[in-house]
Amino acid sequence: MKKVTAIMAAIMLMFVAMPVNAQFKVGKLVGAAAKGVKAMTLTDAQMASYVKESVDWMDKHNPVPGDDNPYTIRLKKLTEGLTDADGIPLNFKVYDVIDVNAFACPDGSVRVFSSLMDIMDDDELMGIIGHEIGHVMKRHSKNAFKQELLTGAVKDVVASTSDVAAALTESQLGALGESLAGAKFSQKQEKEADDCGYDFLVANGRNPWGMVKAFEKFLNMEEGSGAKASYIDKMFSSHPETKDRIKRMTQRATKDGFTRP
Repeated sequence: MKKVTAIMAAIMLMFVAMPVNAQFKVGKLVGAAAKGVKAMTLTDAQMASYVKESVDWMDKHNPVPGDDNPYTIRLKKLTEGLTDADGIPLNFKVYDVIDVNAFACPDGSVRVFSSLMDIMDDDELMGIIGHEIGHVMKRHSKNAFKQELLTGAVKDVVASTSDVAAALTESQLGALGESLAGAKFSQKQEKEADDCGYDFLVANGRNPWGMVKAFEKFLNMEEGSGAKASYIDKMFSSHPETKDRIKRMTQRATKDGFTRP
């Protein structure tokens, strides 16, 4: 197994014995010199092209289980009927990797890691998926990806084109994939994704208590280990903030008359 990156070290210590296949793959970042170029504009067509290329790259370079795999069967069953989020078509895949993570891309591609599925029950997993879709519906994912294109490691390549998206190298696609998988949002955006994801789950006949249960499990993991896993670190900035979000979503679910599983 390849040497793990520093950002995943803490979660590897917690799950080193898990019988999964690989570590999540992203390419090496291109040189820092690429960040110092002129300002630019970016069209929606270019954005869509770069997102598709990045998602295709990640799907190609990470193990995606087949249709007969238990992870795939479970995810397909849980997400059955979830085809659209505010006009954005949804698609779901599992990455059979050791990292505990999930993310959703601006084009509606939702990727769930098998090690996350190992520690979450169905309601909790749907709570996480709902939250990630909330980021897509609120355009947080799109804005974060656009910011990466405008200021990040591939800015020089993007700036050299006009109407057509530039061809990217393996390392540049990996850099963009890393930005999609590891995007961090503000506390305000996380709360907006909570509420939007809650509404999405309810509108699609799912129990929103799963979001509360997932947050509680992450908080317990964080407090118990003394270290933040990548996904926990990405979603929560502090214990008080985490507990406040749990309280808010608990109040919503209780007020709306949902029974906790």
